[in-house]
Amino acid sequence: ANSLAAVRAGARQVQGALNGLGERCGNTNLVTIIPTLMLKMGYDVGISSEGLKRLSHLSRMVDERLNRSPNRSQPYVGDSAFAHKGGLHVSAVEKDPRTYEHTDPGAVGNQRHIVVSDQAGRSNIMVRFREIGIDLEADDPKVARLVEMVKAREYDGYAYDGAEASFELMARAELEGIPEYFRCNSFRVIDERRWNAKGELITISEATVKLTVDDEMYMAVAEGNGPVNALDAAMRKVLVPIFPELEDLHLVDFKVRILTPNDGTRAVTRVMIESADSDGEHWNTVGVSTNIIDASYNALRDSLVYKLQRDHSAE
Repeated sequence: ANSLAAVRAGARQVQGALNGLGERCGNTNLVTIIPTLMLKMGYDVGISSEGLKRLSHLSRMVDERLNRSPNRSQPYVGDSAFAHKGGLHVSAVEKDPRTYEHTDPGAVGNQRHIVVSDQAGRSNIMVRFREIGIDLEADDPKVARLVEMVKAREYDGYAYDGAEASFELMARAELEGIPEYFRCNSFRVIDERRWNAKGELITISEATVKLTVDDEMYMAVAEGNGPVNALDAAMRKVLVPIFPELEDLHLVDFKVRILTPNDGTRAVTRVMIESADSDGEHWNTVGVSTNIIDASYNALRDSLVYKLQRDHSAE
């Protein structure tokens, strides 16, 4: 606001930093002020309209280089900047986006995001279907069934408004089926807390998985920095040689939320995982269980399957 007021008063140079990550708090966020000056105030800032369309990619690339999770709430470029949730809200946006959007998300390289949640109606579901390439009529009974399925699963603790990849897998499995790229027959995770040879107290996690791929059974064991990392490493030992495209998949963010805190150590846990690949694509998956390792596995499995489904569908 100070920078915008200064420009209105005649200032022609603004100190700023990408994503606001300057060496002190006085630097304005260039990712926010540039589109505001161009799109709202009509100033020429030396950037073309085509260049402005790369703003969202630039913002995410900076976060990727710094190994930090992008701010979903950041104006213009955040995942939630053009997000719409309620059914009537989404219906209005479909008719005229200007009723709820202050600018075209495409102008800054972002995109409209229709949230699927327990508040979702047919409008939300239909928009998401179009985005992922599923062609259905609004009065198709499958749509109503999927709306009820989303609401039932969210009652159990799932949150698809932050896990679009898990929603897509659920929808495709229900409507058209997806290949069984692998099946987990069993997994076991062991934590060992001990003194190492240097006299340091350490905790080692070891995971054992048994997976079936194309009717062949595989077993792998791996250690990791925590049980989830060990489980991920063990699964990759089996899957990467068979599906090389999983080699560049990596975890960006891992969040755990206790849904029933009054239950203490018996509480239901929700795990959200954000993953990315070398193409710069990001996706989010969710798992829910009273067992945090089981919830983590569910989210991790969805992440792997989504990557395989997306890459194989593009071939």
